[in-house]
Amino acid sequence: MAIILGIESSCDESAAALIGSDRSILAHRLAGQEDAHRPYGGVVPEIAARAHVQVLTPLIEAALKDAGLTLDDVDAVAATAGPGLIGGVMVGLVTAKALAMAAGKPLIAVNHLEGHALSPRLADASLEFPYLLLLVSGGHCQILRVDGVGQYRRLATTIDDAAGEAFDKTAKILGLGYPGGPRVEALARTGDARAVPLPRPLLGSAEPHFSFAGLKSAVLRASQSGNYRPEDIAASFQAAVVDCLVDRLEKALNAPLDQSSPPPSVPSEVEGRLTEGSTRSLDFARELGMGQKPRTLVVAGGVAANGAIRSALEALAARHDMGFVAPPLWLCTDNAAMIGWAGAERFALGLTDPLDIAARPRWPLDPLAEAARGAGVKA
Repeated sequence: MAIILGIESSCDESAAALIGSDRSILAHRLAGQEDAHRPYGGVVPEIAARAHVQVLTPLIEAALKDAGLTLDDVDAVAATAGPGLIGGVMVGLVTAKALAMAAGKPLIAVNHLEGHALSPRLADASLEFPYLLLLVSGGHCQILRVDGVGQYRRLATTIDDAAGEAFDKTAKILGLGYPGGPRVEALARTGDARAVPLPRPLLGSAEPHFSFAGLKSAVLRASQSGNYRPEDIAASFQAAVVDCLVDRLEKALNAPLDQSSPPPSVPSEVEGRLTEGSTRSLDFARELGMGQKPRTLVVAGGVAANGAIRSALEALAARHDMGFVAPPLWLCTDNAAMIGWAGAERFALGLTDPLDIAARPRWPLDPLAEAARGAGVKA
């Protein structure tokens, strides 16, 4: 069994974990920053980066102690290398580089989105490729076909704001405080989802993309009007998000299987570092998903912790005779276990990285995907 040290610092969660390649979570330590950011109603990048500097090393030491291990027992060090707030990403990646160099261990630079994309496989050993993934978080809202490790085809994205960002903005409008998503969901349970006439952007459109900027503006106007109770606004907003997610996924699920374009090839610099056995494994992973409809609908990312969204997606999967997988709630939000597991999946294929690899504020899972029509730089 390989043991991977995972490090996460892409936003406002500092975390360290020891993950076994047999899916065992040997240790997990996490330090949030809610108190530091609450006065500002959102994450302040400089405050977040400084907090990572202060707590990350003690967290790693505590995780190793919890697992009864030393750095010598670790087979590789995996850390988020992007996307995210670049200051925090740099803190975690530089820490991982120092540990890897000092202990003579391989470094694995993990795409934070790949951590989310593969986290359901940590929680459910039966989940096989290919699967259809709805990745919903504070900064991303995408539908992806996951054919294997490193093999992602983006089918849809947001053309403006992510669903999680819309939840946070709605919480701020309603004066609910930070973090916003869980507070909007809690308030929505006491409201009438039909009370406030809110739009469903792009509902029924030909392309399965998302848009939430207009919905945020409608929530602001409803709140400023003084005609609606906050709990009704929260419930109506959440219902609008659910309707949009379900409609866009329906469009993606009903789209014909495209066999003309294979999954993106592995970059030449990565291919050159693969061993012969790893190359065969990666080729097999590529071929496995070709020509197959995904049999499972998977949701991941921070917004995947929302109960109303989970219930609606589970019903959608049942209508399409698909399996449905959602990670445990704690594995949906940012954590080091998913980074360690993504590292374990990549390590098994021989995918490691040089110590001079750079942190990246933006890092798409499918770099060959065409830009969505009308999308801004965030998409």
